[in-house]
Amino acid sequence: MSVWHVPVDLLARSRFALSPMTDTVAAWRALHRPRGLWQHSWRRPHLAAYQQMLSRRPLLRALLAASFGRHWMADFFSMAPATAAPTFAEELAALAARPDEQIRADLRATRPGPLDDVLAAGGLTDELVFLLDWVWTHTVGPEWPAREQRLRADVVARTAVLSAEGWAGVLPDLAGTMRWLGEGRLLVDDLHEPPLPLDRAEQLVFVPAHTVRGWVLWDQPTRFGMVYPVRGVLADTTSPVPDGLDRMIGPNRAAILRRLATPVSTSHLAALTGLSIGSVGDHLRVLLDAGAVAKRRSGREVLYWRTPLGSAMTGAQPSPPGPARADGDSDVVGP
Repeated sequence: MSVWHVPVDLLARSRFALSPMTDTVAAWRALHRPRGLWQHSWRRPHLAAYQQMLSRRPLLRALLAASFGRHWMADFFSMAPATAAPTFAEELAALAARPDEQIRADLRATRPGPLDDVLAAGGLTDELVFLLDWVWTHTVGPEWPAREQRLRADVVARTAVLSAEGWAGVLPDLAGTMRWLGEGRLLVDDLHEPPLPLDRAEQLVFVPAHTVRGWVLWDQPTRFGMVYPVRGVLADTTSPVPDGLDRMIGPNRAAILRRLATPVSTSHLAALTGLSIGSVGDHLRVLLDAGAVAKRRSGREVLYWRTPLGSAMTGAQPSPPGPARADGDSDVVGP
């Protein structure tokens, strides 16, 4: 198993972060090697254009073929975000600053042995920048408002668990093998790799993404992170509500309540239900007054989620607690 030795002060500074680049890499992985039914479904409308783009770029095809080892992908796809909420342009610029020789070094570390002759030529960084900009422009960018809402809602819910239970309560739910072992040891996966000391690290982040499986982020020796699957990606949010609840509070109000298992904004609820934002707001006020829903501001939005009473009304498991932070605080924060 792979274990990181995390100093106490680094763990205290660790935080959740959003990364448009990480979500773009996740989208590229879904285009290139989909896992799970939802990724196959998501990539279907984009696949022909992606394959056509690759067919015109032999250097990029060779680069991608060399980017995967048995257990790892090359480090240039796994750069940790420098801030808690960078823009895609900022993260793309960080990749663009990586010279070709560093790209080749990353490839050699991933797949020991000689590289294809074509990879000895220049332009490797330019090809990577082109690829990720293409994936962002054609797939992730148009979806980013909805993706970002889902990512922020995930962070809000997990930050509340962090406040109540610490990292030991959060980590097991992020990825299947990740857990806190105690004594400064963080289990990151089930691979048999030497322990990695993070003594020189300045940053440790946990980044949700639209992916089936997580992966390691790092820009050694100073920045480290872990990617984990965001909650609710393409989840079925239309499960039936008991008829009695429909009759008691009305079908629209019941439809809103069943979608609040994790924090959701008013605009997102309007998109999910087809109701106007004003109607959604009116229903939320009634549910708030009844104690079935709680709310908290997150950045520029207000997020809503079910209380234990609301979960009991829908017959669902209790929702995770909402954010235990002051109004107006950002949800992309540390403990």
